[in-house]
Amino acid sequence: MRKTFLATLLASTSLAGAAAALDLEKDELTFGFIKLTDMAPLAVAYENGYFLDEGLFVTLEAQANWKVLLDGVIDGVLDGAHMLAGQPLAATIGFGTEAHIITPFSMDLNGNGITVSNEIWEQMKPNIPTMDDGRPQHPISASALKPVVEKYQSEGKPFNMGMVFPVSTHNYELRYWLAAGGLHPGYYSSENITGQIGADVLLSVTPPPQMPATLEAGTIYGYCVGEPWNQQAVFKGIGVPVITDYELWKNNPEKVFGISAEFAEANPNTTLAVTKALIRAAMWLDENDNANRPEAVEILSQPEYVGADYDVIANSMTGTFEYEKGDKREVPDFNVFFRYNATYPFYSDAVWYLTQMRRWGQIAEPKSDSWFDEVAKSVYKPEIYLEAAKLLVEEGLANAADFPWDSDGYKAPTPAEDIIDGIAYDGRAPNAYLDSLPIGLKGEQTVVGTEVQG
Repeated sequence: MRKTFLATLLASTSLAGAAAALDLEKDELTFGFIKLTDMAPLAVAYENGYFLDEGLFVTLEAQANWKVLLDGVIDGVLDGAHMLAGQPLAATIGFGTEAHIITPFSMDLNGNGITVSNEIWEQMKPNIPTMDDGRPQHPISASALKPVVEKYQSEGKPFNMGMVFPVSTHNYELRYWLAAGGLHPGYYSSENITGQIGADVLLSVTPPPQMPATLEAGTIYGYCVGEPWNQQAVFKGIGVPVITDYELWKNNPEKVFGISAEFAEANPNTTLAVTKALIRAAMWLDENDNANRPEAVEILSQPEYVGADYDVIANSMTGTFEYEKGDKREVPDFNVFFRYNATYPFYSDAVWYLTQMRRWGQIAEPKSDSWFDEVAKSVYKPEIYLEAAKLLVEEGLANAADFPWDSDGYKAPTPAEDIIDGIAYDGRAPNAYLDSLPIGLKGEQTVVGTEVQG
C-alpha cells in the first residue's frame, strides 16, 4: 500500500513547526523498503511525524525484491531506500549493477537468524550439546550440520539453503556460519556468479517473505533471513532457528539507508533533514530500555509495512527470541537501532562487507588494505551523520554524549570471543583478517574455472 502525500499532510499535527533551519532543495520524497522488521526507522520517522518536523513529505513504498529496490534508487524512481549494507558497496565497485550509492545512516545492528527445516533439525539434534534442563545449548555451530550434509552428499543429494541476495548480510552470515563449522559455502568467479563453485552447501536467492513457504515446499533445507521470517517458521511449525546473528557476531552491522551520490550532492540539506529524522526514529526505538517496542510492533504489523502478525514480530522485536515452540530465551539486543552507536556509518563495517566479497570471490582479484579503506570512505559518510546529529543536539532533540564525535570511522577490533569462529576482526587490517580465516580466498588467490590458484 502506498502512503500518499495527502494522507501525510492530513496526518500532520506538527506541520506549522516544521524545521526552518535547513533550506530544503526537495521536500517531496519517495523511499523504498523491503518488508522486514529492520525497516522500522523509516516507519517510525513517518508515523511519529519526524519527517514532517523537518518539512519533508515522504511516501514509503514496499518493493518486490532487493534488485528492484536498488534499481529504483539508481533510476531516481526512489529518492532513497532501506538497503542491504552490501548493496551500496557492490554497486560502487561495479559488482552487479554499477552506480555510486552512499549511506549517511546505518539502520540497525543484528536482527537476522538461520533456520532449518524440522527434518534437518531432527538430524542435527544428536550432534548438539544440551543444557541441564535438556534444551539445546546455544550458540549452535554448523559443525552439528556437517554430518547431515555429508550424509546427503553420500546419497548424491544436493543440500540447498536460501539467502536473500548475493551481496546481503544474510549471504555472508550464512557463509560465515557454515565455514566456521567446516562446511564450504562455495566461491564466485568472474565467469560463474552462482557462488556455488566447490560448495558443500548450495546457496540460492529467495526473497525474505517467501522463505517460510520455500522451506515448507522442501525446495531449501534452511535459510538465513531477517525477522520476522525466522519466527514465522516457528509459529507455522515448519522450522527451527538454530542461531541468531547476535550469537554469530555480537552487534554486527545490518541494513543501511542508501541514496545516490548524485542525490546527496544535489540535495545536501534534504539529505541532512532525512538523516535527522531517521536518527530520532532510532533513538525512539531504543529509548527507556526498549519501552516503545510494543508500539513499534503495532506500526510494523500494519499491512503497508511488514504485515506479519503482531505476535510474530513481537517475538524478537521486544527482546526475546523463540528457537523451538516454547523455547523462548532472552535476547535483549536481538534488534538494536540506536545503542552502541548503531546508526553511525562506520568504515570498519563497510570493510567487513568488502572482506567477505573478497573471501568468496565476488571481488575476484587481491586488493590492498588502502583500497578497502578508500572504498569504505567513498560509500559510508559519517560526516553527514555527525552534521545531522549536531543539529539535533543544538535543537535539544538529542544528547551530545550519544554520538562518537571523535571517531576516525573505525571501531575497536571485535574480540575473538564475540564471533562464532573465535577469530577477531580488525577493520584496519583487512588482508591480515582474510589470512586468518581457514576457509576462503586470501593473499594472491583467485578462482580459475573450478580451482583456486595462487
